[in-house]
Amino acid sequence: MELDQTKLETFLKAEQAVGIEAPLQIRQFKHGQSNPTYFLKDAKGRRLVLRKKPPGALLSKTAHAVEREYRVLSTLKHHTDVPVPEVFTLCEDPAVIGTPFYIMQFLDGRIFTDQRLLDVPSSDRKAYYYSIIDTLARLHRADYKSLGLEDFGKPKGFYERQIRTLVGVSKAQGQVTDAKGNAVGDLDRLNDAIAWFKRNQVADEATIVHGDFKLDNVVFHPTTSNVIGVLDWEMSTIGHPLSDLANLLLPYYVPTTFLGHSFGLRDAPRPLPIPEADDLILEYCRLTNRRYPIPNWKFCVAFSFFRLAVITQGIAARVKRGQASSAEAETFGKVFQPLARLIGEVVDRGDLHERAKL
Repeated sequence: MELDQTKLETFLKAEQAVGIEAPLQIRQFKHGQSNPTYFLKDAKGRRLVLRKKPPGALLSKTAHAVEREYRVLSTLKHHTDVPVPEVFTLCEDPAVIGTPFYIMQFLDGRIFTDQRLLDVPSSDRKAYYYSIIDTLARLHRADYKSLGLEDFGKPKGFYERQIRTLVGVSKAQGQVTDAKGNAVGDLDRLNDAIAWFKRNQVADEATIVHGDFKLDNVVFHPTTSNVIGVLDWEMSTIGHPLSDLANLLLPYYVPTTFLGHSFGLRDAPRPLPIPEADDLILEYCRLTNRRYPIPNWKFCVAFSFFRLAVITQGIAARVKRGQASSAEAETFGKVFQPLARLIGEVVDRGDLHERAKL
């Protein structure tokens, strides 16, 4: 994943909006599984971030759409109160560093990977989580039509379209083999999950959605609970807002055995050191003027299981193809089947409208 520093410096020198002064110091971030991301520091000490598509043929073009990411970041930064980093330039010429990339502001803040926020004083953790919910509500209240993003996605059929796309991506990923011919493999009980999703669909809605809204894509102020930026927008589109909320709250429904106590909270000892999922759902509903409890909420959770299963299966596929962009990829690539089995648990409990009658 090493960059051609000379070509990059030549390109950036010609970009007056960036104002880079060579030579650059370049360091790749270890975090992030989709698009390789780099920290840049120029001769004047200015800090920036570069995000690029991975090299080689890509199984999923939408999962690496840095061009879309650049567009939505620029729009949100200049026309809404959604906290995002400033973006400076987009390069779509693969001759520079091999694949398209963009340059953005480096945010001097804190990113947490432990859902429990154990590095934050216990009395402040509620404020941090409510700040995340407030940020998400701001995004979903933004009028994508008035922002000129009507063509950024389709306003109807989000979940149906996503499931159809993810099924196709998953089947392609499952067939990927390594040098020894060992395949990634298909998701367990995929057909059962597809049938259940069709029977338990939530009603259509349309807002700007981040597409991967979660704790470690949020940057907090260095000393306070204020959110100063949301990162990793390559999956953003016009879609169902509950997909973002369910993705954020997914750890509450995942066992600790998946990725440890820092992620899975379902079987963690109560009371939790942070607000419960229902508290955060209630706050989101208040800020977005939505009915509580949310009808068919478990559909949104099950879809998030499915989406994450396909994403982690894709990481496993990139490991086999030698395209992994992070040293942590092998660990994340091992959880797609356990996630598929979580969908099976939901399916086995029956349809949501039948449960509502009990």
